Amino acid sequence: MEMSLIARSPAIGRDLFQLRNNYNNTNLMFLSSSATKSQMGFLQTRYPNLHLKVTARSLSHSQPAASTEPSYENTITSPKDGVKLYVGLPMNSVSDCHAINHSRAISAGLRALKLLGVEGVELPIWWGVVEKEAMGKYEWSGYRTLVEMIQKAGLKLHVSLCFHGCKQENIPLPRWVSELGKSEPDIFFADRSGKRYKDCLSFGIDDLPVFDGKTAMNVYQGFAESFKTSFSSFMGSTITGITIGMGPDGELRYPSHQEQNENKVGLGAGEFQCYDKNMMTVLKNHAENHGNPNWGLSGPHDGPNYNQHPISDTFFKENGSWETPYGDFFLSWYSTQLKSHADKILSMAASTFSDTPVIISGKLPLIHSWYKTRSHPAEVAAGFYNTVNKFRYEEIIKLFSKNSCKMIIPGMDLLDERQPSELCSSPEMLLEEIRDGCRRHGVEVCGQNLEIGGTCESFEQIKKNLGGGNGIEVFVYQRMGAEFFSPEKFPLFSSFVRRLNQLEVDSDDHLGGNEKEATVFVPRNNPKLQAAYYRIRSW
Repeated sequence: MEMSLIARSPAIGRDLFQLRNNYNNTNLMFLSSSATKSQMGFLQTRYPNLHLKVTARSLSHSQPAASTEPSYENTITSPKDGVKLYVGLPMNSVSDCHAINHSRAISAGLRALKLLGVEGVELPIWWGVVEKEAMGKYEWSGYRTLVEMIQKAGLKLHVSLCFHGCKQENIPLPRWVSELGKSEPDIFFADRSGKRYKDCLSFGIDDLPVFDGKTAMNVYQGFAESFKTSFSSFMGSTITGITIGMGPDGELRYPSHQEQNENKVGLGAGEFQCYDKNMMTVLKNHAENHGNPNWGLSGPHDGPNYNQHPISDTFFKENGSWETPYGDFFLSWYSTQLKSHADKILSMAASTFSDTPVIISGKLPLIHSWYKTRSHPAEVAAGFYNTVNKFRYEEIIKLFSKNSCKMIIPGMDLLDERQPSELCSSPEMLLEEIRDGCRRHGVEVCGQNLEIGGTCESFEQIKKNLGGGNGIEVFVYQRMGAEFFSPEKFPLFSSFVRRLNQLEVDSDDHLGGNEKEATVFVPRNNPKLQAAYYRIRSW
């Protein structure tokens, strides 16, 4: 006796055939919801809100296997002119010993994504892993093995060159950089109290030869050139895009919220990050050239603390210092340093990869707290002088256009109605403002979600932002891992992929509710088959 499911999805049909073929018609039990039968999961589990039914039939050995084999020409793919969907691989996919973490789970995950019709995956490549021991000593072996796995799975790859560290995953900057930082702490950003942010380099050393005669930009370029040489055989075929790291968490911004846990923005707007020696030297020279040398002695005396309410009694309050000639002087300088950094690193990336067929992109943050105020304090502290009288995103957008780079914008899953009212936040309005600027200057936008673990509402918001002539060709969903493949989250993502690819679904097909669809494969009487499906849950 074989327990079977008649599924409408060609990918799942193919998967059933492959399982039967590979495991000699091993007995399997397939559970399906009563709503629709076109979604798959990877874990034996219980769904208390589902009405399950099982269809049993006898299968004699004389029955031809071809009767259940779908055509391989029906593989699920994105429409030719539709959105190309990528899924981020785990942040720590490659260890600092150059081994692949969770290799079996990643391999199973790649197969699952391919079956769903996902275009490819995004892989963070860490400076602190590849160039760990000494400047110019690169070790790409772990990442190369992973890229070969991705190629074998038939997926495309978008890589992110990460010139920052990640405390959550315990990924530091290269050891030789951290060692230099002990004697030369001004290679790192500093706040007003002198606290250092040690997960990326200060923009103040972009052009200073602090690394044995090399500048930070020289070091970044050496890394990028080594990557290009080491992965030249994958360029344009497997590797289709490269995102260049631009600052904290890879984003173009100052680390203005460095005291926030897990990068979550609280009530405060953050602090200015201009107090390392090199940044202060630039400020001093700028003030002297401006004819006001006293303005270059320090940052704003009334600048807010990290968690201080920004519009009650600080620099950013109504009629506060931000609206004075000094405020305009400082904020213009502060945002100009960010703009200068963006121009240098985008130009470096564009020139380095100009002879390859890959697309270059950079990531902008979506700093939406306090957006509805006149002073926009959170954005300004991060380097974007986007007050009521300014729109400095436009200047950044022009740099992306100048260097023919795409712009990645996160937060396409966020809704205004889900934000705390006391933050005066509007991710939807800010996203549209930035996108309007990109349209004016011909900059292509790539989307990302911001919150880990999607909900029915967030997937609907993503779909809304990707549709209707918004011109987004690539969306990167963050990120693969135990939560992503959980029985609560993966069915939602699977349905989102089908809807995004405009697959035929029942008229009542929707995300969420008591009739949320799911199909769960439960292997019986075969430890190898059971292990294959449980492997993906080893995170």
